[in-house]
Amino acid sequence: MTRFQILACAAFAMSSSVSAQNAPQAISRAAFNAKLDENFKAVDANHDGFLSASELQAAQARDLQNAQAQARAAMQARFNQLDTNKDGKLSFDEFAAIATVRPNATATQILQQLDTNHDGKVSAEEFRAPRVAAFNKADANHDGTVTPAEAQAAQGK
Repeated sequence: MTRFQILACAAFAMSSSVSAQNAPQAISRAAFNAKLDENFKAVDANHDGFLSASELQAAQARDLQNAQAQARAAMQARFNQLDTNKDGKLSFDEFAAIATVRPNATATQILQQLDTNHDGKVSAEEFRAPRVAAFNKADANHDGTVTPAEAQAAQGK
């Protein structure tokens, strides 16, 4: 068996075992090997103990078809959820419900991040401190000025 076939088999086995589980679970080596063997046998259509390119292609096609069916079902469910008037069409307002804008953190979470002395309020110093630290980090040559090149380099990190 070629390296590609071994990797394809392992990837197929992992994807099958992962998709079958809803949450990560502990698994013994024996159980893992048994699942690999089960998946191998499912792909080995002619039962010769080897996986051919055509068997791998067939397994890949089945997996793709299953994934497409699951994606289509999820999209249909989401469409039905958005189609509030149940007319089989999405109005702009129904469609716009997808693009809800929410803050990344609540005011309480922001207060907890910035309130370094834990007095329940944020001073100007506490407000400035993380931003000044980011400025100083971006100022690579420490000349007190962040150039566009330094800003770009800092964003890339």
